[in-house]
Amino acid sequence: LVKTPRVVVRDDAVPDARTYKSRLYHIYNDPEVKDDLNRPAQPHEPLPDLVLNAYYLLGFDWRETLKAWQEGGHDIPPVMITVCNRTETAARVKHAFDHRQIHIDELCDPDRILHIDSEVLAKAEEKEETDSTNLRDDEEAAAEEDAPVERKQTKAEYAERLRIMVDTVGKRGQPGEKIQNVISVGMLSEGWDAKNVTHIMGLRAFTSQLLCEQVVGRGLRRTSYEVNPETGMFEPEYVNIFGVPFSFLPHEGNGDGPVPPPAEPKTLVEPDPAKKEYAISWPNVVRIEHVFRPKLTLDLAEVPPLCLDAAQTAQVAELAPILEGKPDVTQISRIELERLAREFRTQRIIFEVARDVFDQMRPAWKGRREILLAQLVHIVERFILAGSIVVEPRLFYQDDLLRRLIITLNMSRVVQHIVDLIRQQDTERLELVLDREHPIRSTGDMRPWYTGKPCERTKKSHINVCVFDSTWEASHAFALDECEAVAAWVKNDHLSFEIYYVYKGAVRKYRPDFLVRLQNGDMLVVETKGQETEEDKQKHRALVEWTKAVTSHGGFGRWSCAVARQPADIRGVLHASRGSASMPSVV
Repeated sequence: LVKTPRVVVRDDAVPDARTYKSRLYHIYNDPEVKDDLNRPAQPHEPLPDLVLNAYYLLGFDWRETLKAWQEGGHDIPPVMITVCNRTETAARVKHAFDHRQIHIDELCDPDRILHIDSEVLAKAEEKEETDSTNLRDDEEAAAEEDAPVERKQTKAEYAERLRIMVDTVGKRGQPGEKIQNVISVGMLSEGWDAKNVTHIMGLRAFTSQLLCEQVVGRGLRRTSYEVNPETGMFEPEYVNIFGVPFSFLPHEGNGDGPVPPPAEPKTLVEPDPAKKEYAISWPNVVRIEHVFRPKLTLDLAEVPPLCLDAAQTAQVAELAPILEGKPDVTQISRIELERLAREFRTQRIIFEVARDVFDQMRPAWKGRREILLAQLVHIVERFILAGSIVVEPRLFYQDDLLRRLIITLNMSRVVQHIVDLIRQQDTERLELVLDREHPIRSTGDMRPWYTGKPCERTKKSHINVCVFDSTWEASHAFALDECEAVAAWVKNDHLSFEIYYVYKGAVRKYRPDFLVRLQNGDMLVVETKGQETEEDKQKHRALVEWTKAVTSHGGFGRWSCAVARQPADIRGVLHASRGSASMPSVV
C-alpha cells in the first residue's frame, strides 16, 4: 500500500572500484565526495562533480515526472528531497539551486525551494525570542501616528513559518502546496511526511539500515489510493533514490564461528609534558582568499588543456525497484540525459561558466563587479572556442551534441580549471582565513590514542613516540632526530594539520608527513612521495600556496616545504638548511 523504492543499479560511468556498484548508489561514501562534504565550506563553493552529476540525472527525471503530472491535470508538483550531512552542505546545495549552477531550471525556482534544518525547528518549539523587532524612537513614532509599525519576524516566528511549510508540503491550499525542492539537514528521519515525494537525494552517511529505511520512508506514502477498475489494483507508484544505500536484505549468519584472536598490545601515543620545548604550533587555515589584480590578463598560450573523461561521467542511469528485499532487474527504468545537451548551446555554456567563475571570484574582488563579469565572459569565450577542453575518447565525442553534454555535466570542473588559471596568473596577494574556534593548533592539542603499529621513542618531538607506516618514515624520523639543523619535529599523525586542495572538481584534504622547526626558527613542511601522480602535483601546488600565504601573513614566521622522493632525500634537505638563514629549496 505504499510506493515502491527504486535504487540505482548501474550507470554508464566507471563504477566504484571497491564495490563495483554505481557511484550513485552511496554518493557520500565516494572518496571524491566525503572529504569535500565534511568541511566547513562557504555556500558559494561548488559541489563535487559526482554530486552535480547525480543532480542532473535525478533532476532531469524529476522534470520529466513534473511534465507527466502537469499533462495529467495535477496542480500539485512532485517533490525532490535532499538529505544533507551538515548545515554547510545544505547551504551549498541551496546556493547551487538559487544560482542555477544545477541547470534544471524548474528546480531552481526560489519560491519553491524549502531549506530546513532541525535546529531551526527546535527554536520554533522553544519559542526563543530575539531582539530583532524594528522599533522606532518616540519622536519618529509621534510624527507618524497613523503609520503602521513594521516589525521584523523573530527567529522563533520565522522558524515556525518554516515548520508550517514543512508540515504542509503537497497539501492543497496550504503554505507548502507549491514546494517542489526540499533541502534538509537531520530532519527527514524525524517524522516528516508528504504524499508527493518522487525523488530522494542522499548526501550523508547512512550507518544503519534503520536510518536508510527512515529516510526512504519519507517518500513511500502514495499520492492516490484509487483502484484501477480494469485491474482491481492500485496503480504502481515509485520513488527514485540516489545516494541512499537502501535494501531490505536480512543479516545473514547465526553468530557461530571461530573465537577472534586476542587484541595485539597497544602503545599509548601522546604529548610528553617533559618535552614541551619541542612543541610545534601552526595556523589552522580554513581557506586562502585570493586578491586579484584589477585587470585580468590570462595568457591562453600558457594554459594547459582541460581533459574530461566521458567514462567518469554518468549520462545514463538504470534504476530497479526493490521487491522482496532485492532489486528486480527485470523492471529496469532508465534516465538518459542526451536531450539535456540540446538545451545547452555553446553560447549558453560560455555564459553559465562565466557566471559561475564570477560567483567564486566575487567575494575577493575589490573593483566593480560588472567589470569583473565582462572580463570573465571574454576569458571564458576565448578558452572554450580555442579548443582548450578535450573530451576523451576523442573519436566517439567528436559529435558536438555529446561533447556539449559532457562539458555541461562537468561544468564545475571547467569553472574550477579557469579559476585556478586566473589565480595562478592574476593573484595580487593571498589572505588567510583561520578557523574561528581554533585559529592556532599545536602538538599539545593532540588527544592521546593507542596504536598497534611499529613505533620508536623520539628525542626532538613533543610526541612521545613516532608511529611508522613505512620504512621511509622510520628512516626520516632517525634523520630528523639526529640532524643539528633541526630544533624540533613531529610526524603529522592525529594532529589535524590538513591542506585543502581541488582535484577533479572536488575539494579534498591531505596531511603532509612531517612538520619541522629549524634552529633558525623557520618552519619546514616535509612530504615523502615516491612516484608522483597528477593528484600529487595538485597536492603539492596547494602546499606551496599554503606556505606562501602563511609566510606572507607575517604573524607565523617563515614557512617552506620540501618533497623527499627517495629515502635519502630528507638528509639532503636538512643538510641544505644547516646554518642557513634562507629556506631550503623544494626537492
